[in-house]
Amino acid sequence: MNVLVDTNVISELKRGKRAAPRVLAWFNTLLPENLFTSVVVLGELRRGIELVARRDRTQAETLEQWYVLVRERLGNRVLAIDEPIMALWARISAPDMLPAYDGLIAATALYHGLIIATRDTDDFRHAGVQVINPWTE
Repeated sequence: MNVLVDTNVISELKRGKRAAPRVLAWFNTLLPENLFTSVVVLGELRRGIELVARRDRTQAETLEQWYVLVRERLGNRVLAIDEPIMALWARISAPDMLPAYDGLIAATALYHGLIIATRDTDDFRHAGVQVINPWTE
């Protein structure tokens, strides 16, 4: 099973031993080569770090180190958005527009034939993407 991991799953896993037990158990069943994410997810993580940096530089530096480690572990399994993915995004966004980030992530998953692991399943299901919620499944 190849999975595109959404932002909320990566953020939950960052909690380490304090993460939701079901999420940890689910994650531990997967092989690293079956885990992917989107550049959009990395952008969301990066934005979170930038927001933290405005109020707590030390915490932001810790998050930056974590981000570098996550990025390193993902290697070439970070999926870019290109013209075919944008065309698919346009198709799944008409006539009902999805939230922008979710629409791009959904199109990326559809294009690459991936299941999305997320806590926010409704928009992705609406787009026709197969989803798994590690908190409940």
